[in-house]
Amino acid sequence: MSAEYPKKPVVGVGAIILDDGKILLEKRKNQPGKGKWAVPGGLVELGETIEDAVIREVKEETGLEVYDPRLVDVVNYINLDENGAVKYHFVIIDYLVTVKSGKPKAASDADALKWVPFNEVEQYDLTESFWRFFKQNKQKLENPSLYL
Repeated sequence: MSAEYPKKPVVGVGAIILDDGKILLEKRKNQPGKGKWAVPGGLVELGETIEDAVIREVKEETGLEVYDPRLVDVVNYINLDENGAVKYHFVIIDYLVTVKSGKPKAASDADALKWVPFNEVEQYDLTESFWRFFKQNKQKLENPSLYL
């Protein structure tokens, strides 16, 4: 199923990777959101659990091995074209993950990766869906042990 002009909502995952008050952001290589910053993630494949999808996407886009996905939030992204037709409709399930091994290196759908302090995140050109997620969940991300 195509992500552009889908017949049904498309399920995606996002990986929240934290390190000492910083979050790993990815500059998107593809649409939607090409050139904007978000967290690593992508689409769930047929027959794959959402937890396995987030682990796979992190490996593909950053080279990091992660484990222990913990649900943070679910974000809807619906984008209409100039005629009012649904161009994109994603249901994005965001998970906090723990790094097992590796050093982040941009690959696959990522143009760049960067560790960004929480107080600087909103200075970046963020995707609409990640901006909404971050506004809703900043407190959780700053103190994940209290919430997750």
